[in-house]
Amino acid sequence: MLRRTKIIATLGPATSSPEALDSLIQAGVDCVRLNFSHGEAAEHVQRAELVRELSRKHRRFVALLADLQGPKLRVARFINGKVELKKGQAFTLDPDCDKSAGTADRVGLDYEDLCKDVHAGDVLLLDDGRLELEVTAVKGRTVECRVLIGGCLSNNKGLNRRGGGLSASALTDKDRADIVTAARLGADFVAVSFVRTADDIQEARELLRQAGSQAAIVAKIERADLVHNEARLEAVIRAADVVMVARGDLAVEIGDAELVAVQKHIIGRARQLNRVVITATQMMESMIHSPMPTRAEVSDVANAVFDYTDAVMLSAETAVGEYPVEVVQAMSRICIGAEKHPSTHNSKHRINEVMVHVDEAIALSAMYAANHLEGVSAIICMTETGATPLIMSRIKSPLPIFAFSRHHLAQHRVALYRGVQTVPFDTETLPNDEINRLAVDELIRQGIVSRDDRIVITKGDYANAQGGTNTLKIVRVGSEIR
Repeated sequence: MLRRTKIIATLGPATSSPEALDSLIQAGVDCVRLNFSHGEAAEHVQRAELVRELSRKHRRFVALLADLQGPKLRVARFINGKVELKKGQAFTLDPDCDKSAGTADRVGLDYEDLCKDVHAGDVLLLDDGRLELEVTAVKGRTVECRVLIGGCLSNNKGLNRRGGGLSASALTDKDRADIVTAARLGADFVAVSFVRTADDIQEARELLRQAGSQAAIVAKIERADLVHNEARLEAVIRAADVVMVARGDLAVEIGDAELVAVQKHIIGRARQLNRVVITATQMMESMIHSPMPTRAEVSDVANAVFDYTDAVMLSAETAVGEYPVEVVQAMSRICIGAEKHPSTHNSKHRINEVMVHVDEAIALSAMYAANHLEGVSAIICMTETGATPLIMSRIKSPLPIFAFSRHHLAQHRVALYRGVQTVPFDTETLPNDEINRLAVDELIRQGIVSRDDRIVITKGDYANAQGGTNTLKIVRVGSEIR
C-alpha cells in the first residue's frame, strides 16, 4: 500500500553524513527541511546538493524546504551558560545588558522593542512555555518581571507573550539574505516564520522571484493574533501556496487547550482553498531518545492523518535525535495504518459548488469517478505545473494519483501533495495519440496496475500547454488504449 500522507524530516547533525541521509531517503522521506535558524549558508547548500544526488541514486523525488528563521525572539547568553530561576524572584530583561554576561538577575535579549509591546501584568513565556514571567514594570528599555514558574534557563531560549501581540516584522535582514541562499540551492519550498499578514507572504515571494526562484511559499501559522483574526488568517492562507500549523510557538501563545480546534480549522480551511497543509512540531518527540513512540504520539500523528493533512513534519527527532531512521519508519507505519480507516476514503469536498475553471472541473470529476467506479486502481494526471494533481489531492480517496510531468519544478512540488506520486514523463517528443498508452505502460512496468484494471486519465488536447487540462478518459489495462 502506497503511503498517501507525506513525511518531512529536518536535517541536522544526526542526518548530515551521506550515510545517514541515504538511510533517511530509503526510509521514505518525501521532503527535507533545511532549518535556517541553525548552520551556515554553505552547510545548507552542501546538504541540498547531497539530497539531490541521493534522490537521483534512488530514483525518488525528495523536495527541499528552506525554513527561514524569522524574528524568533530570544534571550541572550549567560556567563555560565544557564541559570536557575526561582518562583517569586525578580528577573529583568534588558536589551542593553552585555549579550554574553547574563546572570540569575538579568539577561540581554535580541529584541529591543520588547519594552514597547508589553505592560505590567502581561505574562512572558520562555523556552517554549516551560518558564513563565509576569511583567511588573517597564522602565525605559528594560522589562522588570517576577518569576511565576521557574526552572533552568539556558542560552538563546525563545521568548513569547501569552496571547501574542509582539510586533516584530516577519522578515528580518537575515531572512532576506537566506532567501538568496534558498534560491541558489534550488529550494522547492520556502517557509516564512511568524507570519503576521498576507503582505509578509507577498514580500517573500517578490524577493524569491528577484533571486530567480519559483519556489512555493509556506506560511507558518504560529502567532496568536493571527489565528484570532479570521479575516487576516483567511488572507494569509489565500496568499500562500502551503500552510504549516507550527504548533510549538502557536501553542505557547494560545495555550494547549485551544490548539486542537485551531489545528483542525486551519487544515480544513487550507484544503477548501486548494492549499497544501503541513502539521508540525513534537509529533514524535519522545523518539529523540527512544526507539519507539508513545501511544499519545501515535494518536497525534493519526489524528493529523484523519484531519487530512498533506504532510507531517519531524524536527529535532531527525535533526539531533538518536533514531532518525526509526522515527521515519514509525511515522510511515502510523500514517499507513490511519489511511486504512474508511473516513479517509469518502469525500464531499465542494460537492455542491459551481466550478469556474475547466481544469478544476476535470480534476474533481476524475476523482469522483475514480472513487465510485468499480475496478479503478490508479489515476494518471498529465501535468505541466502540478496544478491539476493539487486539486485532485484535495479529494479524499484510497487511490494513488500519478503526476506525469517533464518539469523538475512540478516533479518536486507534488512531493508534498497528499496521495500524489511523481512519474517523469516527457510528452514533448511523443505522438499525441500514443501518450495514454505509453503512460499506462509505465505503470504496468512499475507493477502498479495489471490486466483488467481501470485507470482514469486526465490531460489537455494540447500536450505541453499550461492550464489546458480539459479531457477525462477511463481506460482498461489490456484493451486498446488511445
